[in-house]
Amino acid sequence: MAGAMAHQILQRALRLQSASSASGVRVLYGLSGQKRFSTIGEDPDTHSDFQAVNKAPKDVPSARELVEKDIKNNHIMLYMKGVPAAPRCGFSALAVKVLQEYDVPFSARNILEDQELKESIKSFSNWPTFPQIFIKGEFVGGSDIILNMHQSGELKETLKDLLPLNK
Repeated sequence: MAGAMAHQILQRALRLQSASSASGVRVLYGLSGQKRFSTIGEDPDTHSDFQAVNKAPKDVPSARELVEKDIKNNHIMLYMKGVPAAPRCGFSALAVKVLQEYDVPFSARNILEDQELKESIKSFSNWPTFPQIFIKGEFVGGSDIILNMHQSGELKETLKDLLPLNK
């Protein structure tokens, strides 16, 4: 009797199988042949309540590509905590104030909104802190460096071809 029961249990266990659909969705079938678990995906047997409603567009650039594009397309790019009108830290506020002294247009991104972007910027510049300022495609540094450049006149020289005529 015990041997027969062990045999039945073994047979049931062997019927527990895993299968993959053509779309790569793994489905686990239980002892009775019914699906017990499945991943959400393109599985036609997944109820519509559990299928993705909005899929990320395939043409969305990676965070690294976004950083590269920002730096290439903007003469002055500032990655900061907050936005120029409302900086969220004193160092970011200082960077904005120094740049505004020169009346040059600059672009800024709030790194607090996107952790992946923040990490990509740190990796790109090999600099761990924010704000980070790029001028003419080159990483300059943070607020302390831009302040020193401002005080020494080096920033004015760096920005001379971007300055308004009357500056």
